[in-house]
Amino acid sequence: MTELKNVKGVGPKALSLLNKINIYTIEDLVTHYPFRYDVLERGDLTKTEDQGHIIIDGKIESVPILMRFKAGLNKMNFRLVTQSGVVGVSIFNRAFLKNQLQVGTGVTVIGKYDKKKNVITASEIKLETLSNKVKIEPVYHSTSGLTNKSIATYINMALLFYGKEIPDYIPEEYIKKYNFLNKKTALNIIHNPSTIEKLKEVTIRLKYEELFAFMFKMNYLKYENKKNNKGVKHNIDKEKLNKFITSIPFELTKDQKTAVDDVINDLESSCRMNRLLQGDVGSGKTIVSFIAMYASYLSGYQSALMAPTEILAVQHYNNLKQLLKDKKVSVELLTGSTIKKEKQRIYQELKDGKIDMIIGTHALIQEEVEYSNLGLVITDEQHRFGVNQRENLQNKGIKPDILYMSATPIPRTYALTIYGDMDMSIIKERPKGRQPIKTYVKSNNEIKDVLQMMLDELKQNHQVYVIAPLIEDSENESIVTVYNLKDQMMLAFGKKYKIDIIHGKMASGAKDLIMQEFVQGSIQILISTTVIEVGVDVANATTMVIFDANRFGLSTLHQLRGRVGRGSDASQCILISDSDTKRLEIMKEVDDGFVISEEDFKLRGHGDLFGTKQSGDMEFKIANPRDDYKILLQAKKDSEKYLLKEINNNENMIKEKLVSSIIHS
Repeated sequence: MTELKNVKGVGPKALSLLNKINIYTIEDLVTHYPFRYDVLERGDLTKTEDQGHIIIDGKIESVPILMRFKAGLNKMNFRLVTQSGVVGVSIFNRAFLKNQLQVGTGVTVIGKYDKKKNVITASEIKLETLSNKVKIEPVYHSTSGLTNKSIATYINMALLFYGKEIPDYIPEEYIKKYNFLNKKTALNIIHNPSTIEKLKEVTIRLKYEELFAFMFKMNYLKYENKKNNKGVKHNIDKEKLNKFITSIPFELTKDQKTAVDDVINDLESSCRMNRLLQGDVGSGKTIVSFIAMYASYLSGYQSALMAPTEILAVQHYNNLKQLLKDKKVSVELLTGSTIKKEKQRIYQELKDGKIDMIIGTHALIQEEVEYSNLGLVITDEQHRFGVNQRENLQNKGIKPDILYMSATPIPRTYALTIYGDMDMSIIKERPKGRQPIKTYVKSNNEIKDVLQMMLDELKQNHQVYVIAPLIEDSENESIVTVYNLKDQMMLAFGKKYKIDIIHGKMASGAKDLIMQEFVQGSIQILISTTVIEVGVDVANATTMVIFDANRFGLSTLHQLRGRVGRGSDASQCILISDSDTKRLEIMKEVDDGFVISEEDFKLRGHGDLFGTKQSGDMEFKIANPRDDYKILLQAKKDSEKYLLKEINNNENMIKEKLVSSIIHS
């Protein structure tokens, strides 16, 4: 395709400014869509508000007067006769129009009306009468030194001379099926809309194209992974596996059984597993991973489970050791705090194949770690690891099967896009014996009631979490911090109960030590930020109190709530807020994390679901999976059908026809 620098008007300075807003190619330029439109209707001076935008027709009544200033600025003034009266017109830096603006000439003036001075400061003067009753002006994201008008000019020049070079990612059959306009026409309309109706029509077309290309890419990647990514084929002794499952001291839920079947089928396949296991908080996804590890062991392969924190890795290790206490299976723990001598032993035994299962933190991916025959890799809370960390562990085996686990429910719209190249299993049901968590919304005026509710639980020898949005004081003194809360809790409970704090700025060793004390029951009240959002199970913790709950997303509140209710005792979550209580009421009514995540998705969008924007998050120029869900589903369906047809017709043609366009789009 022609280079961006060849577009008329784009010199070195303009090129540099365009690069600043991520425009490097002509395709980038013409798909730099307006983020909004200013709709200006033909006005009446008597009905236009002060400083309001106006489009008005009239005839020039006076000879334009041109005034020149220093630095090359100039201003032209004249009077305009309109149907609603005479008005003064001023326009800057249009000296070249002076000879055309003769007395009696009919013009259309577009600008801002100063009612007190009865003057329009014009942004545009057209020498012909506009045919439409409205003018729709696109507004673009820009940068200092690059005006909205300049961007519009560059885009229109690029479309005029190179519009036919812009690739269209919608196959011809779908263009005909949905009666879509061609790509060049659609781009011309979206940058120069004449009517709202036409704008809506091409917007749908361009959104569909973007979502079709994305979903085709996801489907293609999934197809390629299954076709070319030959993995470890596990030959599993089903009799021994079933015996192990029945020995588990509780019955699996229906969702857990389905997830186990999905994983076992993947392990037995010669294709490399690439599966995401989503479990709502407290749904018991970890037991599924343990069953997968045992299945891998039965087929003669090693397995590795990587957890995001040392204390969570220790919990997994202890639980797995307990499950396998009657089995001759070698299970080891490897973390940053493992002593050097012990590490060296583990390194050697992993390499020699003497260790069957290893659980740890990022220590599992250190350069020194070598495996004998790694067949299964599991990452817990996968979104907390970087892509490179996950890949480092995956690459430790020949081509091990991969199971990702997440306790953060993801809306279907989000999952279809960000995890579109993975298979997915979902666990919603809670294990039997777990009671629902009662949720309350309280104001700060009801703090005495909250303290009494906490005391009632403490008297029963239960433990309490208390959450604050901040660690230390900020400019906004009204937001509570962990240190504020420690002072308050010490006044209320300090004489009888041990209280401590934990937050993200503490050293990991200090955090683990405090968390371990809470697990053991020597700390009764733990004050924290969201650092405990995903953590160890403390069955004795029955109360979660969240201050300034309005400052958290619904998904985060649900994750925090899930820290209690881990045992058989009744548990409660208390949300304290003086504002946004209507939104918080959702938490009282709904305990399904997937439903809550959909509500959060509607309220906040995908970029903020986890508190911070995720690395590798999808970026769309015009489509929005939240708002364009119906288009997304149709694009997904069409892209799957089209890929299947191309594979059946001529597999070799896919790369020639599609990879260079859709796959690389």
